[in-house]
Amino acid sequence: MIVIGLTGSIGMGKSAVAGMFRSLGVPVFDADAAVHRLQGPGGRLLPAIEALFPGTTSAAGIDRAAIGKAVFDNAPALAALERIVHPAVAEERRSFLRRHRSRPIVVLDIPLL
Repeated sequence: MIVIGLTGSIGMGKSAVAGMFRSLGVPVFDADAAVHRLQGPGGRLLPAIEALFPGTTSAAGIDRAAIGKAVFDNAPALAALERIVHPAVAEERRSFLRRHRSRPIVVLDIPLL
């Protein structure tokens, strides 16, 4: 299997390129979408995030403004949040690769590759 890493900053065309691969039938792992699922309504990371940063989640998912206030300009807090999120996204990526292991090519759309 060939694994292509698609990375870059905001506005660089990652989504457009990922869409091109999808249109060709190539499976694409979208790390941003995985984060949104994990932190969205019913997301499995919400209890851990709420325990560490009380008041930053609800039934609707993570409150991005509240978590931003809690972690931006606070390197230890940001690192703590990353210790929750990054392993979960890595697990999602591994699961994606297992599901598509018979495919000749896959794309990993990961902004912070």
